[in-house]
Amino acid sequence: MATDPVFEGAKVSARRRGRPVKSAALADDTRATIVTSAAAEFSRDGYDATSMRGIARAAGVDPALVRHYFSDKADLFAEAIAAPMRPDRMVKKALAGPREQIGVNLVRYMVETLDRPVASERVIRMLHTALGQEFAAKMLRQFIIREVLKRIAKELGEEDSELRASFAATQIVGMVVARYGIKIEPLASASPDEVVNRIGPVVQWHLMGNPLP
Repeated sequence: MATDPVFEGAKVSARRRGRPVKSAALADDTRATIVTSAAAEFSRDGYDATSMRGIARAAGVDPALVRHYFSDKADLFAEAIAAPMRPDRMVKKALAGPREQIGVNLVRYMVETLDRPVASERVIRMLHTALGQEFAAKMLRQFIIREVLKRIAKELGEEDSELRASFAATQIVGMVVARYGIKIEPLASASPDEVVNRIGPVVQWHLMGNPLP
C-alpha cells in the first residue's frame, strides 16, 4: 500500500522536534522511562547539578522529548520525587481494611517499599537534597503532607487534618531517616513486622487519636 508523503513528512518533522508520534501506551512508557531516569540523576547528583540534557541522555531520548512531557526541570523533579512511592498507592494501601489499621497499613507499605535498596537509596538522597535546597524541601513536604497524609486524614473526616498530617509526618520521616539513612541500631536491622507493630500505632494515634487537653 502506498504511503502518504505528506503524512510521512509530518512524522519526520515531529521526530526532529522531539514530538512523540507513538501510541498512547508507548508514550506512557517513554514518559515513565524519563521519570525513572530523572529520579536516578537527581538522587546521584542533586538538583542543581542535574540537567534536562543529562536526564535525556540517561533515558536514551532526545532532550526535546523530555521538554515535550515536562515544561522544565522543576516540573520533572516534582514528578520524580514521588517515583519510589506513588502517593496514590500509599493512600490506597493505607485506607484498605479497618480504620483502626490505617497507621499500620501505611507504615507497612513504606517499610516494604524502602526495604528494597534502590528505593531507600533514592529516598535518602532526596532527603539530602531537600535539606540543602528549599525547592526540594517544598516538593518533599507537598509529597508527604499534601499528597499522602493530608488525604488520608481528610478521608477520615478529621477537622484538623493538616495538623494531624504534620504530626504523623514526624514519625514517618523520622523512621525513614533512622532506619534507612543513618541506620540507627537495632532499628536498622529490625524485622519489618517489628517496625510496623511499633510505629504503626503511633502514626494511627496522630491521624485519629483524641488531642491532649
